[in-house]
Amino acid sequence: MVKKVGIILNGVTGRMGTKQHLLRSIVAIREQGGIKIGTEDFIYPDPVVLVGRNKTKLQSLANQTGIKNISTDLDECLANPDYEIYFDAQTTDRRLEAVSKAIDAGKSIYCEKPTATNITDAVALYKKAESAGVKNGVVQDKLWLPGFLKLKMLIDSGFFGKILSVRGDFGYWVFDGKIQPAQRPSWNYRKEDGGGMMLDMFAHWQYVIDNLFGKIDRVVSLGATHIDSRIDEQGKEYKCTTDDAAYAIFELKNGIICQFNSSWVTRVQRDDLLTIHVDGTKGSAVAGLRNCKIQSEMSTPRPVWNPDVDSTINHYECWQDMPSVQDYDNAFKIEWELFLKHVVLDEPFPWNLREGAKGVQLADIGMESWHSKKWMDVPEL
Repeated sequence: MVKKVGIILNGVTGRMGTKQHLLRSIVAIREQGGIKIGTEDFIYPDPVVLVGRNKTKLQSLANQTGIKNISTDLDECLANPDYEIYFDAQTTDRRLEAVSKAIDAGKSIYCEKPTATNITDAVALYKKAESAGVKNGVVQDKLWLPGFLKLKMLIDSGFFGKILSVRGDFGYWVFDGKIQPAQRPSWNYRKEDGGGMMLDMFAHWQYVIDNLFGKIDRVVSLGATHIDSRIDEQGKEYKCTTDDAAYAIFELKNGIICQFNSSWVTRVQRDDLLTIHVDGTKGSAVAGLRNCKIQSEMSTPRPVWNPDVDSTINHYECWQDMPSVQDYDNAFKIEWELFLKHVVLDEPFPWNLREGAKGVQLADIGMESWHSKKWMDVPEL
């Protein structure tokens, strides 16, 4: 038996919405025949409607994917009982209004993060969904990246011994458009449009730290607008009104110290655009998006500080590649399948709007720390 689930996909004309949520998740699930939930039973996303403001872009996606339904009228789609799930991948500043409407329409909610531009709105969305009794979830994709799954396996196995510290390095050089075109949309650099590095990435770091390493106790952070003007999609220069880099230290309740640097103005000299370096008493690991390198206590070299001679140790060669012990699916697709099972089978899905609000809370507190120039506590939400 095939259980069909109708889905409204709003905002999938953007880069992430098109590639990760539409093509690599929903279309991929449809092409594989659905999600197998028994010997002969499947969950199949259908009907699906692509919603947005640009009909030309929507039609292009429809032609590419074979999904026939498109609309620029969200209210009309929300009124259609054929659609059980509302998904939102719009810019952050548009999410509150649209998700609120979807909750009022009785739809199950799945949305990108940050779930709002401030903690008040993020908590209001969660409470509204809970009061309405609708199932809800937030994208927390990095938990299913191959490199992070390997890291989680190391943690669960006790490889690290006592974990001491974590260092996250994220980012790359985003061109300002003056010589080469920018590879990120201009709204990312305007506070009034919901942009900003801290708002964007602290939502990620919250769930990564919380799920892998422990609860955050307090934070000190610094944001910066390193490049003050850029060229937009129409070729016009605009003023950057929010941070394009964020530097933070998170102290966890269990004593682990996490340091995360996030930047759209850094040139990459590491193995990946995001790396997480974990040091423990018995071993260390460096995880990227797909790979993970390890160094055990017994294979750790014994360096001696002597700046007057070349080092005899090639530190890169002292690390071992952690093998892949399974086939790794797309991280966004994995979470989509879990959410669809949650909606249809009532299977557990802990990554709800409350968890999304925690990411917004951390960004709010991070910005407060930045402007007040002091450590800030992170209370339970």
